[in-house]
Amino acid sequence: MKLLLVEDDPAMQTTLQRALSRRGMAVQACGDGRVALQQWTDAPPDVVMLDLSLPGMDGLQVLDAARRQGLRTPVLILTARGTVGDRILGLNAGADDYLPKPFDLEELEARLRALVRRSTSLAQEPDTASGPSALLVGKLRYEKDSGAIYFRDQVMELTPRELALLKTLMAKPGHAVAKERLFELVFPGEQDVQYEAIEVVVYRLRKKLAHTGVTLMTLRGLGYLLKANE
Repeated sequence: MKLLLVEDDPAMQTTLQRALSRRGMAVQACGDGRVALQQWTDAPPDVVMLDLSLPGMDGLQVLDAARRQGLRTPVLILTARGTVGDRILGLNAGADDYLPKPFDLEELEARLRALVRRSTSLAQEPDTASGPSALLVGKLRYEKDSGAIYFRDQVMELTPRELALLKTLMAKPGHAVAKERLFELVFPGEQDVQYEAIEVVVYRLRKKLAHTGVTLMTLRGLGYLLKANE
């Protein structure tokens, strides 16, 4: 597992780098937001562990810039800011998980490995794209070669969980996909995640689809479906 550790506290950075390296991770560490973004862009890791309080660019700015560039690496935010408001800001910016300081090292490792397992599972899914290269629903287009979803000609800024959800629904436009099936694809192997977490991902994705002419509908008792508006 290749990990990019972005932490500006030298003692914390050294401790985490040593501890995670002993657990078999290849850890690249830095303490500056701008440098971290450049390293992330030049050599995308398997997972990013990102502090929020950073010089150069703060963690939320780094995350936002990375997602705008189309970098879909799973991100775990690690920070002393433990308020609900900070957590929501991080998740809305495109983070996949959040762990406040102080934390248990075993829990940190488990969360990092869960993020990588989910990301790997999505990459290994059989491609369901119809035709030579794409799935189309209204003005949305999923390109199997790049793994990105476009609205018109612009790449949509989606977290890996949102991407997994939308890709699955685009494979069956107008047909309901069971909530249980979506949970398995969006949170594969993550036994500590509550079942209702899929509703949070649906809510965030629905907001991002609001201007696209495609509606994410809830069918009680059946699941969710995508429908292109007339």
